[in-house]
Amino acid sequence: MQNKGSIAYGDQSWQVCFTASAYLRNSSSSPPANQKTPSYSYVVIGAGSAGCVLANRLTEEAHESVLLLEAGPKDKWLGSLRLSWKIHMPAALTYNLCDDKYNWFYHTLPQAHMDNRVLYWPRGRVWGGSSSLNAMVYIRGHAEDYNRWQREGAEGWDYEHCLPYFRKAQCHELGENRYRGGSGPLQVSRGKTNHPLHRAFIEAGQQAGYPFTDDMNGHQQEGVGWMDMTVYKGKRWSSASAYLRPALGRPNLKTEVNCLTTKILFDGRRAVGVEYMQNGQKKKVFADKEVILSGGAINSPQLLMLSGVGDADDLKEHGIPVVQHLPGVGKNLQDHLELYIQQQCTQPITLYKAQKPFHMVKIGLEWLTMFTGYGATAHLESGGFIRSRAKVTHPDIQFHFLPSQVIDHGRVASKLEAYQVHVGPMRSTSIGWMKLKSNNPLDHPILQPNYLSTDIDVWEFRQCVKLSREIFAQKAFDPFRGPEVLPGPQVQSDAEIDAFVRQKADSAYHPSCTCKMGSPSDPMAVVDPNTRVLGLERLRVVDASIMPSVVSGNLNAPTIMMAEKAADNIRGRPAPVDAEVPVYKPATLETQR
Repeated sequence: MQNKGSIAYGDQSWQVCFTASAYLRNSSSSPPANQKTPSYSYVVIGAGSAGCVLANRLTEEAHESVLLLEAGPKDKWLGSLRLSWKIHMPAALTYNLCDDKYNWFYHTLPQAHMDNRVLYWPRGRVWGGSSSLNAMVYIRGHAEDYNRWQREGAEGWDYEHCLPYFRKAQCHELGENRYRGGSGPLQVSRGKTNHPLHRAFIEAGQQAGYPFTDDMNGHQQEGVGWMDMTVYKGKRWSSASAYLRPALGRPNLKTEVNCLTTKILFDGRRAVGVEYMQNGQKKKVFADKEVILSGGAINSPQLLMLSGVGDADDLKEHGIPVVQHLPGVGKNLQDHLELYIQQQCTQPITLYKAQKPFHMVKIGLEWLTMFTGYGATAHLESGGFIRSRAKVTHPDIQFHFLPSQVIDHGRVASKLEAYQVHVGPMRSTSIGWMKLKSNNPLDHPILQPNYLSTDIDVWEFRQCVKLSREIFAQKAFDPFRGPEVLPGPQVQSDAEIDAFVRQKADSAYHPSCTCKMGSPSDPMAVVDPNTRVLGLERLRVVDASIMPSVVSGNLNAPTIMMAEKAADNIRGRPAPVDAEVPVYKPATLETQR
């Protein structure tokens, strides 16, 4: 028996089913007899990079309904993009790292191998999630990352199965080819400043012996070149812009903001709904088909554990009844660390003056009126991927070049004319974990990334410093090169470099792998290759937490790809395959370059 109720949505009013039987699935979740609790086909937790994709794709089926719950606010204040310039102006990206308005504002435990420093982890808490806070770099990783996933137990997630979804998601301004998409929702562009320092970096990389690559997301990742960005017509193109906003007019999509999901509701081993807090009130909603967690690599495992899914011993410590013992929840935590190598610039062409109040007003006004100028880019327009040593089969070091100086995540203004390269290893061997601090959903979990806990990770960072310095020493930088700022000329020996790394390395904001996808026979796997939580029914996780291992690059593009692929799986659609796609291999592995 089903009772019909009406929910107002925008200017529309539409019918949605309230399933009376859902009240009886869990006696603790039964509402009062006179209160109707809505149910939807799917309840998606988190309107971030993955959740926005799912909300769009699942509501393409007119007979399905989706409720999308987001802990933070909408990404537009009063519906205005200009009033929300801190999100939508690409150059303003550091503003939202300074407070917790759109940001979970996480911090790690003191890191034993980094002079006991506590590291800052910003994560998006807003429509678009971290794609509304990130640096808008569009990097897919290397084909071999996905082939490795297949070997690690993620059957059907090799490159030939993932590439079609990268293409499906993407609309690249340079047009479609074997690797790029030309008609997807995610707008991808190249930088427009043609800054002389970006040109110098690319030229210097080639002078140092690295190849030029015209598309580091295409046939050849290895080398230096121009980076792709999720910027469209001078504005940030987050997953909310690409996927959520175009779907908001659909009568089968309902969104709620400023609501913290606190618990998954179960009937035995079957997920039937969720409980959440909104405006100080506890609310429940039911899912007729599935509950899908897309909260990201911290929030998704946290919600699983709060709901009784995780390591049984850890859950019992917090008095949480165990629904399913899955010891892998929160384990396998991986991230990218990076450093800034900074050089003073002898010419006044960096972004130093642009950060002075008068120039900032000028740049802001141009962006607000025309969406052009220095406000219309994140300025990370060039970069590259290289191998740290001989015998490495594909790049394991990444560069992002910036014609400016960054201090403390951009929370401190630059102090001089300088340029820098962000550099770090892509496949570190240090593995961490996260656990609940308590059974209170408002308490941030304990984050232990175990950075630099292996000798090879320390060696790779030493290489990062040496190889970056070598590029900055090339002839292309001769017209611009002043004294080195970081690490500084006093840092020369291996021991001095290692000390500098411990003092200055910071997160590149890529936490992942905490609900790893794998074979059901893997005791540490959390979801199967169909993204279903092992041992439970009607519960999935779709976000960066299910990566079996971190990819060699930024995480936004792979997360969107994963959500596109998962959406097809949820809808029962056959997975496309693009077999035998050519991928660049170095002529020899006997040398580092």
